[in-house]
Amino acid sequence: MFDWGTVTGEVMGVVNVTPDSFSDGGLYLDADAAIAHGVALRDAGAAVLDVGGESTRPGAAPVPADEEIARVVPVVRALAADSLVPVSIDTTKASVAARAIEAGATIVNDVSAGRNDPDLLAVVADAGAGYVAMHMQGEPRTMQADPRYDNVVREVGDFLIERLDAALRSGIASQSLMADPGIGFGKTATHNLALLAGVSALVERVPAPILVGASRKSFIGRLLGVDDPTARDDATLATVVWSLDRGAAMVRVHDVRSAGRAAALLHVLEGAAA
Repeated sequence: MFDWGTVTGEVMGVVNVTPDSFSDGGLYLDADAAIAHGVALRDAGAAVLDVGGESTRPGAAPVPADEEIARVVPVVRALAADSLVPVSIDTTKASVAARAIEAGATIVNDVSAGRNDPDLLAVVADAGAGYVAMHMQGEPRTMQADPRYDNVVREVGDFLIERLDAALRSGIASQSLMADPGIGFGKTATHNLALLAGVSALVERVPAPILVGASRKSFIGRLLGVDDPTARDDATLATVVWSLDRGAAMVRVHDVRSAGRAAALLHVLEGAAA
């Protein structure tokens, strides 16, 4: 049974095996390149390697399950055999999750929180895998059309509590659950800032560790006038330190080494202030 409490470290590294991800689409579509990238992220300090074969950027088109499986399974298999850290599969499809788990994945990171495929939660439960439930308003093709909330922190918290309860009812163990407020998924820049400001409130209210994934997101680029996603890593570090300082259990990033160093110094400072 996967237990988030056994994971050493707070940084999840992104391994996109896609041609169209917003930050690094196409760079690691080749399995060998993706495997080498995952190993490099592990060596840089990633506590979890998150492998995805379908882009969830705004406007992204869905990928058939067989194509997604062909992209991710060789990468998951190699990283699970070679790495000393857990491998996560970033998917919304039960069939993809099942094949990735067979290949060695021990976590399913689901941006749909179990709403896209009714069989996914059962696959996770049967495997005793870890599970990340994320909030998204709408779906990738339409989520940024006109997102609206009366109170985004409260509504995202309500959603995560309900989906975690659905996961528990499906048989997933409580220690296997993590929740992600879904920065950039059906949110405006104002909504994203409110969620980051509300990390402490989510940590206090949601009955699972909180994962924050703000890395290289477009709202950072708009706020700072930085068009190139890869040039947003320094600004991403602000969200890393901010989120961890307010109780988030993990951050999902592209630049693992810098995030890990920032997290380590944060803990030194916290110790000095104690």
